[in-house]
Amino acid sequence: MTFKTDFLWGGATAANQLEGAYDIDGKGLSVADAMPGGKERLAILASPEFDWTIDIEHFTYPNHDGIDHYHHFKEDIALFAEMGFKAYRFSVAWSRIFPMGDETTPNEKGLLFYDQLIDECLKYGIEPVVTISHYEMPLNLAKTYGGWKNRELIEFYVRFAKVLLERYQDKVKYWMTFNEINSATFFSGLSQGLVPSNGGDDKTNVFKAWHNQFVASAQAVKFGHDLNKSLQIGCMSIYSTTYSFDANPVNQLATQESIQEFNYFCNDVQVRGAYPAFTNRLHRKHGVNADALEISEEDLKIIKEGTVDYIGFSYYMSTVESKTGEGVQASGNMVLGGVKNPFLKESEWGWAVDPDGLCYALNDLYGRYQVPLFIVENGLGAIDKVEEDGTIQDDYRIDYLKKHIQSMNEAVEDGVDLMGYTPWGCIDLVSASTGEMSKRYGFIYVDLDDEGKGTKKRSKKKSFDWYKEVIASNATNL
Repeated sequence: MTFKTDFLWGGATAANQLEGAYDIDGKGLSVADAMPGGKERLAILASPEFDWTIDIEHFTYPNHDGIDHYHHFKEDIALFAEMGFKAYRFSVAWSRIFPMGDETTPNEKGLLFYDQLIDECLKYGIEPVVTISHYEMPLNLAKTYGGWKNRELIEFYVRFAKVLLERYQDKVKYWMTFNEINSATFFSGLSQGLVPSNGGDDKTNVFKAWHNQFVASAQAVKFGHDLNKSLQIGCMSIYSTTYSFDANPVNQLATQESIQEFNYFCNDVQVRGAYPAFTNRLHRKHGVNADALEISEEDLKIIKEGTVDYIGFSYYMSTVESKTGEGVQASGNMVLGGVKNPFLKESEWGWAVDPDGLCYALNDLYGRYQVPLFIVENGLGAIDKVEEDGTIQDDYRIDYLKKHIQSMNEAVEDGVDLMGYTPWGCIDLVSASTGEMSKRYGFIYVDLDDEGKGTKKRSKKKSFDWYKEVIASNATNL
């Protein structure tokens, strides 16, 4: 294997999916706190009736309690350290710092929690990798301000980012501004706070929200660079390797357009510092009123000056494009759509397992942008069975990760500059797409079910010791 000696092996989580303590120590409600649990989660959010109201009579809200990492973080980080983590990617709950989102003074109790969390990582020599906003904007900003389509959110976000960057500049080197910013291509509820009831089904609002996020991100990046030149601040998006269903030029062209819209658009703006040439076509395709986007010359100057240092991205699956309508619809690809790939197996949730697609992704991104890459999410959501002796024999997870690491190595040998690898859900947590605990990703099992019942006891899966050896050997022993 050819990974760097300082390669950042670790794991990744998000505040809203594991912290719990949703109303403790001054924390305000977030959009994640208003997302019902269950397989119909995204369908509920996409319904015209949904207006971010919490309805405890009809729904459960597993994000409220998560796995109670808020009170177990020392135990959890000790387990990460036992695995040998070099880095731990986590996010800060925006509403824990600014409960309503529009305050001018941060909640000190919220900051104190992250003081302790970061210090605990550093105690073990683990580099904190902080996502500033990860699908958990303050609920008030979605309900009162209408989400990211409102330009006022730029000021609120930048204020939040500045608080974090100033406070932790000497302790946190690696940052990302927004999690999976391009997810709004298919569903704007998680990252933009936009659902049909507040304009989420109008693509003009989605593109306007993106623009506001681009400006906010660029301002945060420029502030961070001016504050401390050693800070590495990246963007973060989903990458889905996309294949054409067949050689029909209609499908080939549709595949190119899909790749440009989903894999390139947001990255182009944040890495290159300008909107790509195909932006006009996207506007026409989606009926976007470009004049309503309120893009000023000053905004474009800010975007040009606030480019990121690296690309963080998630990779779980590949997709297949069929503009001609041939093929069987892929029901499990969350919001990514497409048709089934007959050459690939699927996870229990219908996600196409495609390790080779990761090598393709790495070569594609590095070839286009020539900046370091960081795989900050990758993993297999599966149902884990606890055996009578208490063990969890998750060989299927080991096989999935092993093949993806081998694919990473091929890309590195090709010349790709890869910074690190933090598999998703290194400890079991609440699934973002379904709100389930049963869809598990972790090396560490947490005794909780989909109803939030259980002891919360942490226990090691077979993959725990396997990943420990991967890190210790720098992946020479898989």
